[in-house]
Amino acid sequence: MTDGEGRIARELRAALGPPATPADVGAAISQIVGRQVPHDALRLVALNPAIGMGLGAFSFWHEYQPALISALVLNGYLHGDPCPLPALARQSMPVCVVGAGAGDGRRNTLIRRVLAAHGAGSELRLVIRDRHGVWGLLGLLRAEGARPFGERDFHRIQRLAPALPAALRGYVTAGPLTPTVPALPTGVITISPDHTVRSISPQAGAWVRQMWPAAGSGVPDWIADAFWVGLSLHVRAHTRDPRAWTPLICAPAANFGRWILIHGQPLDENGDSDVAVLIQAAGGKLLLPSFCDWYGITTGERRVIEYLYAGASAKQIARILDLSTYTINDHLKSVYRKTRAQSRDELIAAIAG
Repeated sequence: MTDGEGRIARELRAALGPPATPADVGAAISQIVGRQVPHDALRLVALNPAIGMGLGAFSFWHEYQPALISALVLNGYLHGDPCPLPALARQSMPVCVVGAGAGDGRRNTLIRRVLAAHGAGSELRLVIRDRHGVWGLLGLLRAEGARPFGERDFHRIQRLAPALPAALRGYVTAGPLTPTVPALPTGVITISPDHTVRSISPQAGAWVRQMWPAAGSGVPDWIADAFWVGLSLHVRAHTRDPRAWTPLICAPAANFGRWILIHGQPLDENGDSDVAVLIQAAGGKLLLPSFCDWYGITTGERRVIEYLYAGASAKQIARILDLSTYTINDHLKSVYRKTRAQSRDELIAAIAG
């Protein structure tokens, strides 16, 4: 990493650190990125390899119009995206541009019209990835009439690429290890075929109020509505094509005070009727894949955690895995260091959710 990339990495870690609100984080990231690639709006959507390239675990936005976000989501699911995330992630240089300057293919023509209808001209997208997998997507927007993004921007945005996965992981791991808000009973929300909320159970209502509190929290007012639209569309896409990513989100405690699992499923075979969304506390086997991704826990360390969570002692785990007690204790020390857990009980409490 060059000196310049090291400085960018430090700035991004600081921008993603507490106690800033999501709106403040979005503005700070936009300012840092803008020194490399000028833009008029920014979005940073976080994923993690355990869940796949589906719905974001959390996100930060700056100056994107809510109506444009919904229009882009709808256009992508209904007409296809000229720059789909899985295909982009496979490219040697995972950067693309849609809208102005990106050609006249049918899909790009449609998205160019969507952008123009909201005063935008082009959007540059960068897949955030490292050797472990895909961690998110960075999107930059330029207004209609501005110079479209081009090759020079592609190369300049890649200066940020090494720093972004570490910054996102730093944001998650700086959050509380054990829950700071209570676990609520599982809630259910039903979403109609027009992607509006049809009904919400009292339990789900309590979850929503806990996740997206009233104005003043720094969370944009429109974020919940856009979230349900995206989830509804994703469930229906997965129903029609099981190869699509599972409509599952494991949101970190850094956002909501505890890990939360959100899972959408259709209420009919074809996905043409209502969609049910379940919201519940994430813990145990439901949490471990995402937890281990974010904290950088290895496969061997994860196996030790699984047995520890089941109540086994270090000696018992050593016998089960045919390893020495010293090796098991070394794994545990590494896990404690990575998670900053002070004891076995604290680590188990974190996994239990």
